[in-house]
Amino acid sequence: MRTFSLLKGLPVVDKNGEKIGIVNDLCISEAGIITGLIVQKQRLFKKNVYVALDDVSSFGPDGVIVSGEFEEQIPEVDMLLNKDAMLGRMMLSEIGEELGLLQDVCFLEKMGTIVAYETTDGFFSKNKLIHSEEPPICGKDAIIVSVSKQ
Repeated sequence: MRTFSLLKGLPVVDKNGEKIGIVNDLCISEAGIITGLIVQKQRLFKKNVYVALDDVSSFGPDGVIVSGEFEEQIPEVDMLLNKDAMLGRMMLSEIGEELGLLQDVCFLEKMGTIVAYETTDGFFSKNKLIHSEEPPICGKDAIIVSVSKQ
């Protein structure tokens, strides 16, 4: 299991050992599945490229190895975790209980399935891990999740 906060900023290296850039964002489908990575190329002009999750051969503690090709054109995606300001958005349970502000997501690397959401109630509060087996409903103002019974 991996979290976005541990992944963000890691170098992405292709199968020939050449650095493509660093992880900048996650692409999330409407079904709540991570479909790929947005990688910021480290060139004179910072440009983003897309790497499909299927093209990632491994997620290591110090970098991501890509065995497939990356795309200069970012495909149409439903949501971007970081860019679409999902982080920091209010989370509610399906029965209307306030769960806190989204701080991070935990996902299975190979399948891209989000299995838990890390939330916070504020600056000095302890973070909570919210487990959900259903895809989230991501609205403009809140994210609604079906909370698993743990």
